[in-house]
Amino acid sequence: MQAFLVSTGLVALAEIGDKTQLLAFVLAARYRRAWPIILGILLATLLCHALAGAVGATVIRLLGPDVLRWVLALSFFAMAAWILVPDRLEESATPVTTRFGVFGTTVATFIVAEMGDKTQIVTAALAARYASFYAVVAGATLGMMLTNIPAVLLGDRLAGWTPTRLMHAVAALIFVALGILALFGYGTGLGG
Repeated sequence: MQAFLVSTGLVALAEIGDKTQLLAFVLAARYRRAWPIILGILLATLLCHALAGAVGATVIRLLGPDVLRWVLALSFFAMAAWILVPDRLEESATPVTTRFGVFGTTVATFIVAEMGDKTQIVTAALAARYASFYAVVAGATLGMMLTNIPAVLLGDRLAGWTPTRLMHAVAALIFVALGILALFGYGTGLGG
């Protein structure tokens, strides 16, 4: 349960102000069809975070306990720094309607935007830390949906209200704490 809750919280915090959340705002403003966008985000998120979880689960099997401890700690410290850098949606990431409609456009653009994104890397690190693929992927997916559904439904009204800097600072502190815990092997089965 801890892996699920931590994944939900950290991914939700990491997603606030992230380029995929900005993409959700753009899709909502462009198409004004909430349900195909929400379902497209859900499918893309499941695919991307299942891939990230699989990478994390594989890493835990390939690395020895000492190497894994350092990799996880450094990953969490890097995420703490990276999350403080604000994202911007690049012009090339702006969706263009395809023959696949709003749903297909949402799935395709979200997959492209999410590859190698902060939330996907967080999911991989958490899957390695907790060795609980399903709980981490489910939590990461819920975290993404908790931030993106309001973005789709409330659009621009929500963008100005969200205290992005504060949320990113809180998330950075949590990542630093996780990095310190990983160094000592807590929650990884590597010690403590």
